[in-house]
Amino acid sequence: MRDTQANSRLGKVFRLFVMAVSGTEKEFTSGNINRAIFLLSVPMILEMVMESLFAVVDIFFVSKLGKHAISAVGLTESMMTLVYTAAFGLSMAATAVVARRTGEKDGDAAAHTAVQSLYVALVLAIAIAVTGIIFAPDLLTLMGASAEVVDNGHIYTRIMLGSNLIVILLFLINGIFRGAGDAAIAMRSLWIANILNILLCPLLINGLGPIPALGLKGAALATTIGRGIGVCYQLYRLFGGKGLIRISRQHIRPDISVIWKIVKIAAGGTAQLLINTVSWIFLVRLIARFGEDAVAGYTIAIRIVIFALLPAFGMANAAASLVGQNLGAGQPDRAETSVWRAAFFNMLFLGSISIFFFLAARPVVMLFTSETAIVLKAAECLQLLSAGYIFYAYGMVLSQSFNGAGDTRTPTLINLVGFWMFQIPLAWILAVTYNMGPAGVFWAIAIAESCIAVAAIFIFRKGWWKRVKV
Repeated sequence: MRDTQANSRLGKVFRLFVMAVSGTEKEFTSGNINRAIFLLSVPMILEMVMESLFAVVDIFFVSKLGKHAISAVGLTESMMTLVYTAAFGLSMAATAVVARRTGEKDGDAAAHTAVQSLYVALVLAIAIAVTGIIFAPDLLTLMGASAEVVDNGHIYTRIMLGSNLIVILLFLINGIFRGAGDAAIAMRSLWIANILNILLCPLLINGLGPIPALGLKGAALATTIGRGIGVCYQLYRLFGGKGLIRISRQHIRPDISVIWKIVKIAAGGTAQLLINTVSWIFLVRLIARFGEDAVAGYTIAIRIVIFALLPAFGMANAAASLVGQNLGAGQPDRAETSVWRAAFFNMLFLGSISIFFFLAARPVVMLFTSETAIVLKAAECLQLLSAGYIFYAYGMVLSQSFNGAGDTRTPTLINLVGFWMFQIPLAWILAVTYNMGPAGVFWAIAIAESCIAVAAIFIFRKGWWKRVKV
């Protein structure tokens, strides 16, 4: 009898999994909340799993090129976070507005919003590309790179910043799909992009047959080509007229009022993430004071951390979509319940990851490098950062839920206080004043992120986000 019941439950879970991946379910404002969370979060988690897998695979192959290459990637990634910040901010705005219009059953307005957000992306990307192409070596030097790192990595930096439109579109269009409840399409686009990245990365770095070994430049080209093809798939689905977002000729006309609404929400989201990003750049610059081994160790550790955290962000993105759609449908209580349940599930996941990293940090890091000094720094970073994962689980879901409601101001203020007024001074005091070195920076990250999560929980309970209009 028990075996029959267990098989029945497994069969039900499997059927739900197939529905989630195929994207056949489009209604998330009614029915069982756990079911809605599962159907939305599974494709988002799988989407982020592939993104995080690529981050690890990429640094695995780059690490074979030596510590100058690792440092070049780490410093470039710290600059690329500005691009990611802009992309995530714009994606947040698109998700919030499209989800609200979808919850209101206004598909025409959702499609109109999608097109207007693309215009914002184009203007932003051109400004970043021009700066990156012209000033790549100077930007690396500004970040504290040695002459060897600049010589080795400036072409990598130029390609990555110059092709930023691909990155922005990849995240923006997926934000549009998530807001509409088409999470399965967002998942497929990132799978296409990152599977190609993973295949091309060793091929272009090391060469094969008639294909020359391009080294670090090959890593940049692999990323650009893979993501570019992923964007082509997104555009095909977005303008194909077969999904929830159906674009027609009338939506192509620029609409300043809608563009301004997107820009205002995106500005809050971008400022929120920019605060985090500037803090992170400062931390990388601070770690650079302690040598290339410290920077290389931190770079490897952060890639591994991303591998763990990105699936958790999938759960957070699911919560944001549910908040937007349920507020649009006039069901704020259902929106709040969805958030707390998603946060609890996220906590269970990240809690188990925390235990694993604490026990197995060094063997995990040694998959990427055998240099003892780098291994020690990376393992230490992993263990200290994982101490705050249970708090991060709640913090990331609640922050994204504010954003899903269109309230980007609240998490912006939380980040401003938590990162600039607390994390940065604490990192300097621990690392420099108290002579703790890189360990002081790692402790500051864990402590600040945990405090930010506690503040988000307290403010979320006030319920102000339920009254935001977009």
